[in-house]
Amino acid sequence: MTVRLTVVQSSPEAPLDRLAGWWSDVELTVVRADQGDPLPTIDRVGDGLVVLGGLMNAYDDAGTPWLPGLRALLADAVSSHVPTLGICLGAQLLAAATGGRVQVAAPPGPEAGVVDIWWRPEAGADALFGPLVAGLPGPAERKVSAQPTLHSDAVVDLPPGAVWLASSNQYPYQAFRVGSAWGVQFHPEVSGPTLRGWAEGHESADADAILADYTAREDELVATGALLAASFLDVVREAADAPVSA
Repeated sequence: MTVRLTVVQSSPEAPLDRLAGWWSDVELTVVRADQGDPLPTIDRVGDGLVVLGGLMNAYDDAGTPWLPGLRALLADAVSSHVPTLGICLGAQLLAAATGGRVQVAAPPGPEAGVVDIWWRPEAGADALFGPLVAGLPGPAERKVSAQPTLHSDAVVDLPPGAVWLASSNQYPYQAFRVGSAWGVQFHPEVSGPTLRGWAEGHESADADAILADYTAREDELVATGALLAASFLDVVREAADAPVSA
C-alpha cells in the first residue's frame, strides 16, 4: 500500500529534512502552517500525522495563531487512533494537547548537540522504538543511542496514561507514547546543515563544537534516524491494514 501522511510544518527552519528522502515513496501532504495553509480535519490527514519542530513555544498562541488548532488536531488524532509522530515542538504540543505540561525555558537550560538517549525497558516492546532498541547492546535497562537535539523548552509532566520511553541526562521526557501518538524531544530527522543553522542562531550554542560532534557520529545518527522513519511507516501500515471494529 502507498502510505499517505500529513506533515505540519510550523517554521521554515524546521523542515522534513532527511525524512523527505527516507519517505520518498510516501504520499506526503506538507501543510505549511507558517505560510497560512489551513490545518486539515482529522478525517483528511490520511494514514498518519507528523508534526515537526519550530522556533516558537507550545503555548505561543498570540504569536502563532495556528497552535490552538494544531493542539486540537493532535488531540483528535489520539482519540481517533491515528498514528502520529511529534518531533520537538510537535512532542511538546502533543503533551499539552493530551493533558501534560510543557515548561518554557526549563531550568536545566538549553540542551544542544548530540546527546545520549537512555531507553527505558518499556521501549523494548514499543511498536515504534522496539526495532531500534532490539539492536542496541546491553541489558534492557541500559540501552542507549545518540540523537541530535537543540531545545530550551521541555515536557515536565506527561499526559495521563502516557508511556514514558526514554530520557537523557539533562531532561527526563525524551520520548513518550500516548495512545496512537509518539513524541520525541530530539530530532532524528536533522541533517548537518540544518543543525548548524539552528546552532548559529542560538545565543548559547557552540555551533562549531556541535557540528564537529555531529560529523563524528553522522553514520550512527543517520542509521538510527532512518530506522525510526521506517519503523513509523510500519506502524502506519499496520494501523491502516487493521480491521475496523464495529
